[in-house]
Amino acid sequence: MAAPRPPRSDATAEEVARTAAAAADWAALAAAATPCVACLELAATRQHVVVGDPPARGRARFALVGEAPGATEDTTGRPFVGKSGQLLDVLLAEAGLDRAEAAVLNVVKCRPPGNRTPKTPEVARCSGWLRRQLELLDPPVVVALGLSSAKWFLGPRTVLGEARGRPHDVDGRAVWATYHPSAAIRFGPNGAPRAGLLADLTSVAASLR
Repeated sequence: MAAPRPPRSDATAEEVARTAAAAADWAALAAAATPCVACLELAATRQHVVVGDPPARGRARFALVGEAPGATEDTTGRPFVGKSGQLLDVLLAEAGLDRAEAAVLNVVKCRPPGNRTPKTPEVARCSGWLRRQLELLDPPVVVALGLSSAKWFLGPRTVLGEARGRPHDVDGRAVWATYHPSAAIRFGPNGAPRAGLLADLTSVAASLR
């Protein structure tokens, strides 16, 4: 089936959501999202739209959802392949989780300039892509990495320290909010974010057994 027409320049969130909803499968969604220019500033400065990775094998047992691509991700077009992704892979393995069984996604698909936090209109425009990805892949468990991702799932008043450590039922999925691996890097190997992230991933692994 042909991919839906990509959103026009400066398209509204509703237009992007309609385009995403029309994608019948992952390939069609990726084809429509890759040339997206709905966010003019992001489209002007990015190298790649980082659509995300479906699981390498089988159905997604869980999804990892971050904030937005960083510099390495923008260069390669792949999610979580820079320093944060390398640490995430280490902690996933320590927790007993296999990245090959995960969908790896971001709330916003283009790198914000200077790695700034995505703006509210950018998150709104990009939300349709993530919503459709979750519908297509249907992971029973989602790990929201960092505050921006946690707020996307749990609401704008979410406080990460209060939300983490337990699953939240969101649209029939168990959503675990935890630290972003970049915070674990920033606070160092003995910092609270790394320990908290590992503890939460270990809890996720236990819930999947």
